[in-house]
Amino acid sequence: MDKAEVITSVAGDLYATEQSVDAAIAHAATLVQAMIGARAALQVSAVAGAEAQAHALEAMAGLGAARQAMIACHEQLAKDHRRLGYGVFAGEWKDKGQGGPATTGEHRLRAV
Repeated sequence: MDKAEVITSVAGDLYATEQSVDAAIAHAATLVQAMIGARAALQVSAVAGAEAQAHALEAMAGLGAARQAMIACHEQLAKDHRRLGYGVFAGEWKDKGQGGPATTGEHRLRAV
C-alpha cells in the first residue's frame, strides 16, 4: 500500500465509526421512544419500566461520550495529517455516509 491508500483506509474507518456511533445513538433514541409509547399504549404507570428506561438513557449518555471521543480522534488525526505534511486530504464531502473521502493528489512531504 502506498501512503495515499493507507490514509484513505484510516479515513474510511474513521468515517464508518463516526457513522456507526451516530446510528447507535439514533437507535437508542428510538428504543426510548418505543418504551414511552408502549407504556402509554398499555396504560401503565410511569413507574413501570422506569428503571429500564433510565438504563437506556444512561446508554445514550455513554454513546454521546463515545461520539465526543470520536470527534476528538478525528480532530487529532487531522492535526497529525497536516503536521506530517500530507496537505489537504478531504475536500467538499457533502454526505459522509456515501462513498469515501477523496484525496487531492498532494501526498508529498514538504519542508517546514
